[in-house]
Amino acid sequence: MNAQRYLFISTLLAGVILLAGNIAAQRLLAGARIDFTEGGLYTLSHATRTTLEDISEPVDLTLVYARQVGQAYPAVQAHAARVRELLASYQAASGGRVRVHEIDPSPFSEAEDTALAAGIPAVQTGGNDPLYFGIIGRNTIDDTRILPFLAPEQELTLEYDLTRMISRLNHPEPPRIGILSSLPGMNAPDPDGGYVLLQDIARSFEIDPVPEDFVALPPDIDVLLVAHPPPLSSRQEWLIDQYLLRGGRAVFLVDPAAKTAVTGDVFGTSNELARSSLGRLGRAWGVELAPDAVADVAFALPVPVDTGGRVEELAHPLFLGVPADAMSRDDPITADLMRVVNFGAPGALLLGTPPAGATITPLISSGPNPSFIDAGQAARNMTPAEVLRNYKSEAAPLPLAVRVSGLLVTAFPGGAPAIDLPRDPALAEAARAAAAALPEHIRVGEKPAEVVIVADADFIADEFYIVEGGGVAVADNGALVLNALDALAGGSELSRLRSRAPALRQMTRINRMRNEAEEQYLRQQTELESRLAAAQSRLAELQDSGTGDGFFAGDPEAELNDEQRSELAALRQDILDLRGRLRETERDYRRGIDRLEATLKAVNIWGGPILVALAGLIVWRRQKRPRRPAA
Repeated sequence: MNAQRYLFISTLLAGVILLAGNIAAQRLLAGARIDFTEGGLYTLSHATRTTLEDISEPVDLTLVYARQVGQAYPAVQAHAARVRELLASYQAASGGRVRVHEIDPSPFSEAEDTALAAGIPAVQTGGNDPLYFGIIGRNTIDDTRILPFLAPEQELTLEYDLTRMISRLNHPEPPRIGILSSLPGMNAPDPDGGYVLLQDIARSFEIDPVPEDFVALPPDIDVLLVAHPPPLSSRQEWLIDQYLLRGGRAVFLVDPAAKTAVTGDVFGTSNELARSSLGRLGRAWGVELAPDAVADVAFALPVPVDTGGRVEELAHPLFLGVPADAMSRDDPITADLMRVVNFGAPGALLLGTPPAGATITPLISSGPNPSFIDAGQAARNMTPAEVLRNYKSEAAPLPLAVRVSGLLVTAFPGGAPAIDLPRDPALAEAARAAAAALPEHIRVGEKPAEVVIVADADFIADEFYIVEGGGVAVADNGALVLNALDALAGGSELSRLRSRAPALRQMTRINRMRNEAEEQYLRQQTELESRLAAAQSRLAELQDSGTGDGFFAGDPEAELNDEQRSELAALRQDILDLRGRLRETERDYRRGIDRLEATLKAVNIWGGPILVALAGLIVWRRQKRPRRPAA
């Protein structure tokens, strides 16, 4: 065989092998991938794989995507590719138990009828045709669940949404959650009119509202959520006590100063104190809510503050952004939380001795040196400077959330309290009938109970973690409550997945510089404002004493002596100097950060070209260097 023919045959065989290898790889390695992202964004989590292995009957997922319309929006088109990749991974990892389809609902087609019948909305885009972009899930008994619109900004929760849909199709009966709350956003008749958290709960669970005047808890609830409860009667506390002694599970959100319960406005000016507590129940468990609120300079959040007619973002010690480092990494409720949880004037949980068969596990703690602040003052609109003036550091972190597990003892050793009979005869008879149907009073738990307690109620308000108008969560406030409900209802694997959304990459050096600048700025501002207030007060005194009702009435300096006039002039000059120093302090606040930002921009813009130029110069010099003659 001559060389030319050998080269031709070798090239042909190499092409055939390459083509066959590609076809085989597409079939055999369809679900294989290497994920180099820090948070494993493109790798199916253990929770998802566990859910897929648990599928008893096939689940059909249909991607509804209007391709032609989506091509006009690059973000939507890129997100659609991400959705397809993830669905292919689900299908490969499930061993065929998840079957994936895709339809393109072009106008007036059967696919469009299918999408509309399932509840996928037609999103108007300003063009002639609407955009459809959702997922329809069905099981073998024709139960249907949908993800109505796959917004690109919700990509971080995409895997959780898909896994939750599959889990609910595999187990059609969702857990039942009883909700007792005095918060306007948690007791709305329609979940869509309440907090985003209430809407999220409604999507994952079946809600049984508990009225404030309840005479019995709803039957067959899996978890009781008590979010800033109204004042409870002894009988109502006893009903909750007995529910827990029989193996019930509950989440309590209590607060020494819940502003949202009064005004609905986190930054409102109401001085009314709205307090909730654990009452006799907490004392029986060995956990009590401290009477004062907690401030923490280590975890202070930047919030809008009115600084004399101008609103600025300043670190406020009463508003805490607790990072993942201050949460338990062992409990599934907090183990996978990756972002901060934002609190507003929270309380602290005072831990005593739990019953013999129970344990208390801290879930979230404050920074190393928090301070108690009077709850009455914390309930009003305190400035950061006022908080710092009242700040008295504690020697150790304070628990903000705990979990109580095990066999509990009753908070009512004397037996069941008397029934609170309504005045209405019909209602009173119904109350007697409900009491007669209750089981007998027990003193010690029959089954282990689970209770999660968080010393804040404001943190579930939308203002604390939801971007206004966008619906995007920037903190794990909602995930904390939903994880607790999932874990207590028996879905701990699913709760781990909810918090898998990776945190934003933090610029630690800039954050450290900002915290140092804010601390120095607040200290200088407090001192200067104190001196300015004293000077203005003395100026007002001199002007009042110089303004009489005689011949020189209306002239503030006419009736002053020379010494007072000199003091008045000096005060005016001092006030001007102090205001100038305040302005200079405000300018210095961002000077270091702006300098670093300019340096980073210069490096990013010019660093690459300079390195390429240097490399080219080195190569050019090496080429120009004369070679030594061979020996």
